[in-house]
Amino acid sequence: MAMRVLIIFLGLLICQSSVASGDKGTATFYTPPYLPSACNGFKEDGVMIAAASEAIWDDKGACGRRYKVRCTGATNQGDANPCRGGSIVVKIVDLCPAAGCQGTIDLSQEAFAMIADPDAGKINIKYIQV
Repeated sequence: MAMRVLIIFLGLLICQSSVASGDKGTATFYTPPYLPSACNGFKEDGVMIAAASEAIWDDKGACGRRYKVRCTGATNQGDANPCRGGSIVVKIVDLCPAAGCQGTIDLSQEAFAMIADPDAGKINIKYIQV
């Protein structure tokens, strides 16, 4: 019985550490209208969405992937911490074009506002595919 509890505990610990670590990047946001999107054309996907930078786009392979995103701080030293705490899960529905993309993930305005003050414009994040 003790061995079974130990195995379950270790499994939970491994799962928790992988979510806590994640990849580091930056997030920006874009404003409506959100259609058409590179992944789904004129299909409505709600507002918990994001556009992927070339770093995670994977030649359209990122379409439909979900990422858990957490704000970790301001991108400029000395700026006040814009983070609101917690994390969100967004669905990739679009490509953030290389020429104009300023972040790893370009969140919808609504998604960004849930984890950070929109006045920041750009934040440091940790993200993981879920």
